[in-house]
Amino acid sequence: MERKLDNYLPFILKSKNIARIEGDAVLIGDRRAYPFKKEFVVCHSVEEVAVAIETMVTQGGGPMQAAMVAMLFLAGRADRGHIKPAAEIFIRAKERLQVTRPTNTTMARILESLVDIICKEIESNNQLEPAVQGYIENFQKEYEKRYFIMAEIGSGLIEDGDGILTMCFAETSFILTIALALEQGKNIKIFSPETRPYLQGARLTAPCLMEIGADVTLITDSMCAHVMSQGKIQKYMTAVDIVTSDGWAANKIGTFQNAISANYHGIPYFPLAIDPDMTRRGRESIIIEERNPEEVKMIRGVPTTRSDMKAYYPAFDIVPPHLIAGIITPMGLISPYGLENVYMDKELK
Repeated sequence: MERKLDNYLPFILKSKNIARIEGDAVLIGDRRAYPFKKEFVVCHSVEEVAVAIETMVTQGGGPMQAAMVAMLFLAGRADRGHIKPAAEIFIRAKERLQVTRPTNTTMARILESLVDIICKEIESNNQLEPAVQGYIENFQKEYEKRYFIMAEIGSGLIEDGDGILTMCFAETSFILTIALALEQGKNIKIFSPETRPYLQGARLTAPCLMEIGADVTLITDSMCAHVMSQGKIQKYMTAVDIVTSDGWAANKIGTFQNAISANYHGIPYFPLAIDPDMTRRGRESIIIEERNPEEVKMIRGVPTTRSDMKAYYPAFDIVPPHLIAGIITPMGLISPYGLENVYMDKELK
């Protein structure tokens, strides 16, 4: 029987709850409100979608879907005569959406492909919405296949009785990995650091794992090394926002220090990368998003220090390849030093 991805996922990861068009608006699931409320932010323009992404209404893989839905929304407006079907309008929309997440290049590359298709349809005087809708549907089918491939690999690495540390919100790839491991009857425990300053681990990862029936324990970011030293962790698994062709990986700030500690304790680190970026090489090619330092000085709007305190907020850090045991990809479990050979020599079926 064919497996449906949504059947394995918690509320906020189901496709319709990430981003969708309803009436004359784009609805984006508001992850800032979760798990206390299940709400949506209503956007009436590409600019409003971009602002929603920038203000963390959605994050991780969410901005990619929100951006595609925004382009579909714009295509529909062009088809119905609300805006001119001009290439420059879609190019500007693409560029605005791309800068919302400078570290994760997957969204940028997908938007490039999508706008290329739109521009060709404009040149041919064709309707735009069907072409964009078709692209998104094919993309989602392809990614669903990739998610299951990666989750099968990831769950295969998990042994009965394992403790697993993650970081931030590893989204579909990690949640599905855990769901399949549970389906296989494995008794596992997951430790989710809170992920300061935005608390994705506390607000998203831990509640989502509880929703699928996993045994999850919330810890503070500073507890990871201690928990490892107690022998409670056997695997370290996270998603990554980008992996370069030579195996450098960037993820939410804190991932690097946990990788160092895992290496010290002999714990393998397996990042999940659905779309390694073969156009980037070396840590210098990774752009680290630096967010407003004011966010470090508060938790959910409540100040934690003096208003005139200096702060610093790089949103991501970079893990070197020698700290990575293997990268879980749709092409298999690959050494960080072997990505280039695999991805240059084969095409993803």
